[in-house]
Amino acid sequence: MTKALEAPQERIWKMLNHLKNGTTEEFDQVATVQPGEYTDPAIAARERELVFGRVPSIVCHGSEIAHPGDFLTVQMPRNRIIVVRQDDGSVKSFVNHCRHRGALLEEQERGSCRLFSCGYHRWSYNPDGSLRTVTRGSTFGDVDRAQHGLIELPTQERHGLVWMVDEATASIDVAAWLGEAVDEMLAGYRLDRLITFRSAGYDEPVNWKIMQDAFIDNYHIQYAHPNSAGKHVYTNVQNVEDFGRHARMTTPRKSIDRVLDDNPSIDVLAKHVIDGHFLLPNSTLLRQTTHYELLTFRPHPIEPGRCRMEMRTLVPTVEDSGKDEADWQRLWEKNWAILQAVLYDEDFPLLRSAQAAMHSANAGHMLLGRNELVNHIFRRELHKLTS
Repeated sequence: MTKALEAPQERIWKMLNHLKNGTTEEFDQVATVQPGEYTDPAIAARERELVFGRVPSIVCHGSEIAHPGDFLTVQMPRNRIIVVRQDDGSVKSFVNHCRHRGALLEEQERGSCRLFSCGYHRWSYNPDGSLRTVTRGSTFGDVDRAQHGLIELPTQERHGLVWMVDEATASIDVAAWLGEAVDEMLAGYRLDRLITFRSAGYDEPVNWKIMQDAFIDNYHIQYAHPNSAGKHVYTNVQNVEDFGRHARMTTPRKSIDRVLDDNPSIDVLAKHVIDGHFLLPNSTLLRQTTHYELLTFRPHPIEPGRCRMEMRTLVPTVEDSGKDEADWQRLWEKNWAILQAVLYDEDFPLLRSAQAAMHSANAGHMLLGRNELVNHIFRRELHKLTS
């Protein structure tokens, strides 16, 4: 049975009880974690095939490819892909691979085009993936064009986000993957009305699960970010809704202390709360008061000790914000700088060192505490996919 969404007042009051009592949501036991989970090539291969080759994951926000012909190129765990907006408004993804001699078809990270043309022999393809031109075709020989278009991967746009499965023979149903409650929750956020203000990607010497674990963890805030996030967000205080594959974490900002004595309404309290969302397999969506931050973590296609981390800020348009363009730009530049400083300057060095430590020959097993509930949910659901 699908778990229903908790009413805002219910989850906020639960969170406030944790704050009052010095408690947090807990798993039923401490668990052990082996270093090999982050270094073993066989485990990494199973994750690429059984996770990313079977279930939907987020590749971008739809505003990043807003117009027909707009595209992004992405290194997925199994395939290099091109994600492109179609003339009818839909989105398709293709393997970034010319069907002639296999050259990389598109090398730009993003752009807009009327066709994709291979630099090797100038074979070209339409944005719908169909083979358009075989250069000097009279001497090349017969080609069944219908069978030699770009190889398409299952892709769906839902709630303003573009999702795909990294396997050509798979199918995709994002609503079913999310489940009724989480699908309803994301629909209510109206992410489709937002745009990506900034995005950035980093190739890091860190296993993707170390990255994902860090950004569903409220336990480290005070210690890893004492002069930034730790000044503004309570540590080790959360209400967690477990939806099976996914979870929502409700965390108080320290600014909530200023309003608690005034018998505030739920609407007032909600302005002093961060809603974090773990979206299996590899995304964290942070709902701030005025905007959203989307973090994704993709395994390297070969090396278990490497990953691609992408961060995005999703914000209202200038028109919807009610601000003039200069103020709008300054506000989101400031927020983007804060996000980068906290993640790249403070989290990333710790995560790089954690990965380096995993390779010690006599590294012992590690522990996952009861208070790290969403990390347990991540491990539980990942185990189901890879077993």
